[in-house]
Amino acid sequence: METQTHRIEGPVRVRFAPSPTGFLHIGGLRTALYNFLFARKHGGQFILRIEDTDQERYVPGAEEDIIESLRWAGLTYDEGPDVGGPCGPYRQSERKELYQQYAKQLVEAGHAYYAFDTPEELEEMRRRLQKSGNPSPKYDAITRMSMRNSLTLPAEEVERLLAEGVPYVIRLKVPRRETIRFYDLIRGWVSFESSEIDDQVLIKSDGMPTYHMANVVDDHLMGITHVIRGEEWLSSTPKHVLLYRYLGWEMPQMAHLPLILSPKGGKLSKRNAEELGIPVLVRQYRELGYEPEALVNYLAFLGWNPGTEQEVFTLEELIEAFSLDRVRPAAVQFSLDKLQWYNQQFIRRMSVEELARKAMPYLKKHGIEADEAYVQKVAALMQERITFVEELATFCRFFYEDPTTYEEKGVQKRWKENSAELVRAYADRLEQLEEFTAETAEQALRELAEERGVKAAEIIHPTRLAISGLSFGPSLFEMMEVIGKEACVRRLRRAAEVLG
Repeated sequence: METQTHRIEGPVRVRFAPSPTGFLHIGGLRTALYNFLFARKHGGQFILRIEDTDQERYVPGAEEDIIESLRWAGLTYDEGPDVGGPCGPYRQSERKELYQQYAKQLVEAGHAYYAFDTPEELEEMRRRLQKSGNPSPKYDAITRMSMRNSLTLPAEEVERLLAEGVPYVIRLKVPRRETIRFYDLIRGWVSFESSEIDDQVLIKSDGMPTYHMANVVDDHLMGITHVIRGEEWLSSTPKHVLLYRYLGWEMPQMAHLPLILSPKGGKLSKRNAEELGIPVLVRQYRELGYEPEALVNYLAFLGWNPGTEQEVFTLEELIEAFSLDRVRPAAVQFSLDKLQWYNQQFIRRMSVEELARKAMPYLKKHGIEADEAYVQKVAALMQERITFVEELATFCRFFYEDPTTYEEKGVQKRWKENSAELVRAYADRLEQLEEFTAETAEQALRELAEERGVKAAEIIHPTRLAISGLSFGPSLFEMMEVIGKEACVRRLRRAAEVLG
């Protein structure tokens, strides 16, 4: 069976359909992003559907985390469990009867069947096949004929078992020998042999559908035109091709996104990410202070490129530039360094007022008191030097408080025998200044150096240590102007006393 190649006819409808078996992974956010960009590019609809059929693995709070993460990233959806829409409900657990209806339709048409096998019988089948040399035993066109199901049992026996409420599942009847082909918008034509596919369970013994059944029914009933999802679902697609065929429905166009790899190779799993210090959950990036625009911009480039030299995009620019034609199937490597570079770029794009406003909660968090007007001065000086907004509180604490310690390596390297005398003399000079600016502070220092017959650096380096407690940072004299004359004089005299 073949599907047609790329076409866009009528309104585009795409969906992001996460399972609430855990908090939203950055790979999931990238999938949501590509669906969002595609929908907005084509003036279509972006739908959020919660696929919560796996009740055993349900994680409380996961659905709320998914919704909050999408909103934080700016990926607004048109229909969903919290906003409603014409195709609801948008939680699969609330659509149970629908799946039963279509599964029974498949049974009646001979494309699915009831299977009454117990767990023990299934295990015995697997052991038997492994003993005979089959390394990957499965319930398929061959093994089904030796199992207890509605294809091997008399009709009256099947009716009796159903009437007595004997546990059963409904399985898809996969053809024995067929090449199943479909067109992928990213990978081109993809083929699978039906002999490699098991008779997938469609309805579990608890009456809940599996992912495959619910996914196909919901995509059809919600009018989904394009399914854009991760590569891990590629091998499931032939089962979906068969379901669409057997139910007499047109299949949406498919696009399977490339895998995201760890910097050391292999899929970026929770385990290997933790070993490398890479957060994998969207909520972790929020907590660490990443700007949502930076994470979205970076994730957009994990598989897609605009075909130009431009790297930094607003969300509106991404929508305008995005195309599935420029998504490549090859796996892409995750780089935390590149993401941090993006974070720097978006901080530099902020106005000083916005940056200061964003910094205020962080100052409060770290017990720092400062008015916003003063923080704007700090932000103006430090904007090009920080990677995260929170650094306006943590790295820049010396702007708000006198240092209580001095960087040990800096003291060893920069504080000389004559440093205490020089910074005391410089404090005296500063105290006499009527106008205290970066220019007057620098002029006073250079005049003092000339009078004492020393290099300016012999005063500059210990002065920086005295004022900030560090041997590095922004322009010394601009920093001094922001901190103010009184604090600078006080800090110089204290350092001379403490460091001697």
